[in-house]
Amino acid sequence: MRFENVVQDHKSGQEASLKALIFGKNGQVAQELQRRCGAWRLEVRGSDEANFETPEICAAFVAATDADVVINAAAYTAVDRAETDEARAEMVNATTPGAIAQAAALRGLPLVHISTDYVFDGSGQTPFLPQDPTGPLGAYGRSKLAGEEAVRAAGGVHAILRTSWVVSSHGANFVKTMLRLGAERDRLTIVADQIGGPTPAAAIADACFSIAEQLCADPAKSGSYHFSGAPDVSWADFAREIFAQAGLGCEVADIPSSAYPTPAKRPQNSRMDCSSTQTVFGIARPDWRQGLRAILHDLKA
Repeated sequence: MRFENVVQDHKSGQEASLKALIFGKNGQVAQELQRRCGAWRLEVRGSDEANFETPEICAAFVAATDADVVINAAAYTAVDRAETDEARAEMVNATTPGAIAQAAALRGLPLVHISTDYVFDGSGQTPFLPQDPTGPLGAYGRSKLAGEEAVRAAGGVHAILRTSWVVSSHGANFVKTMLRLGAERDRLTIVADQIGGPTPAAAIADACFSIAEQLCADPAKSGSYHFSGAPDVSWADFAREIFAQAGLGCEVADIPSSAYPTPAKRPQNSRMDCSSTQTVFGIARPDWRQGLRAILHDLKA
């Protein structure tokens, strides 16, 4: 049985050479994948069809697709809620991606699977390499790590792309929260001892397409990779740049993580070494400040 929900190339009007099956239709990255598909044809599945709490249904879409590659941009991302909802986080972030990976391996389809810096323990100040030991601090990180392990265990061609601090003009994210609060208040206290790379979803989408195309041509590029925005920055300094670019006069006061307790512990060091991504795929770290300008432009439009 063929499933039909294909988005045709809306930019070139030409027949595309490759087609991607994308999971996570309404997420930040998937929305950018749909906006930036260029010559790609897309088959896009959201939770209304491909519910990630039903792994067999999601695997069936892979078994039936005529796509050349699968991109999994779906995830359970409620970090704090996962502490009391770990079984669901495990299903969405691990069990179902594993089923998708197995189905893709049986079909010989490369899989690009998006993961997170939360698989690490956030210790030290040195950027984490893809091969560094993992040690998630909470349920969300554990579920994402289990998802990585399931993708690898399937034995197919894959790229696990760990990213961090995803922002866009879509959904809920730090940029949109700061714009709302910065317009309402004169002063905000923001955590300053957590350091990482804000990553525009648009840049992640472009990276996914490039990696997918290269995996189709060279399966030996399979592996785990990092992709985050540059330069590394604290949440407090990220907020300052948001307010500066948006023309908001809100003052930012630095606070330690201990002054802002959350149900799930956040990694203090979210720096990631992305050099292998550039070496293998020719993809450099994006400048998040330029990405922020594009996000603000989108929001104004």
